Amino acid sequence: MMNRRQALQAAAYAALTTLLHRPGLAAAQHLTRPIPSSGELLPVIGLGTSRTFDAGDDVVRRAALEAVLSDFFAGGGTVIDSSPMYGTAEKVVGDLVRNLKPRRWFSATKVWIDGREAGIAQMTESARLMAVERFDLMQIHNLRDWRVHLPTLRDWKEAGRIRYLGITTSTSRQYAELADIMRTEQLDFVQINYSIGERDAEETLLPLARDRGIATLINRPFMRADLFQRVRDKPLPAWAADIEATSWGQVFLKWIMAHEAVTCLIPATANPRNLADNLAASSGALPDAALRERIAREVLG
Repeated sequence: MMNRRQALQAAAYAALTTLLHRPGLAAAQHLTRPIPSSGELLPVIGLGTSRTFDAGDDVVRRAALEAVLSDFFAGGGTVIDSSPMYGTAEKVVGDLVRNLKPRRWFSATKVWIDGREAGIAQMTESARLMAVERFDLMQIHNLRDWRVHLPTLRDWKEAGRIRYLGITTSTSRQYAELADIMRTEQLDFVQINYSIGERDAEETLLPLARDRGIATLINRPFMRADLFQRVRDKPLPAWAADIEATSWGQVFLKWIMAHEAVTCLIPATANPRNLADNLAASSGALPDAALRERIAREVLG
């Protein structure tokens, strides 16, 4: 007999399978994916803040970022991911959220320090900087001191100080250790790098996430800007129309979305035009397995 978590997981993936096998979504309908541990739906396009939101007190940069956040919320986005590692990004996000007062957003950050008490102090400060009373998601950044921090995150979740917990990496060097954690620990989320040019997560991590009922946040979807450099002189192929993609950026994002274990992508941008392009990728058809392999061959040469 299935327990509650297993039942929610089964229902979530049944809904996801239905979405993936539809020939296409209405242009105005943006794709959402379920968090397997709860069934809560998230927009498939979120917003990362690495580098882009480290604006300090720069008034001009902050104004541009406020425009990005305003458009993000207006376009149905909710998930914003940050970290103490990203300089002033947490504070900039918090200040702009206070100004914009969105009806709903999904706050995610990380603990990135050694030691239990230091971790508690850092997470408490992150809550102050990002203007949240309870984080939607707290993650252990790049597995740093995870054996110490994971019990704290469980305590915070039990106490209602966070809603979900997870662990992150952005390098395949940590995949083996992360896979062991995923097999033995109860996690709501993992955050990993995955793209056309970085496919190692397909071998173990994404199947594990699917089988263990763990949501995934995807970082480095463009390998920063490397994928755009690879197609700089290539016109958008005719097959892009089959998945309703009007830019290479949308092709790259749709390629990732088509994997059934992907929950939410978090491309970082400080450009409203790029944000609009990213959000547009979350509507329309997705590539099937054959087209995904064709896309990879054409992009990677």
